[in-house]
Amino acid sequence: MRYHLIVYVPVADADRLREALSKAGAGQLGNYDSCSFSSRGMGRYRPLKGAHPTVGTVGRLEELEEEKIEVMVDVPSEDDLRNVMETIREAHPYEEPAIHVLPMLDL
Repeated sequence: MRYHLIVYVPVADADRLREALSKAGAGQLGNYDSCSFSSRGMGRYRPLKGAHPTVGTVGRLEELEEEKIEVMVDVPSEDDLRNVMETIREAHPYEEPAIHVLPMLDL
């Protein structure tokens, strides 16, 4: 099963997250590992009551430069994909990281 995984992270934490992804087996493509693509942009969010933001203050709109990291994840089962997702949650500085997983067709 092959997936396209996208995650947003503060720029200062991007290298550490890429390393964690690689160690979890994400970003392997043939005879290569640690394959990823990154682009930078501005993330915006407002922490609500009950949130414990890494950056920002509850009730205040925040804006922070983030990296969008994209990797391919080729795993034998959805359980293996769950392990990659858990790795992201453990390595990511945010309380609620934005993670997108899209299935890829292998035609």
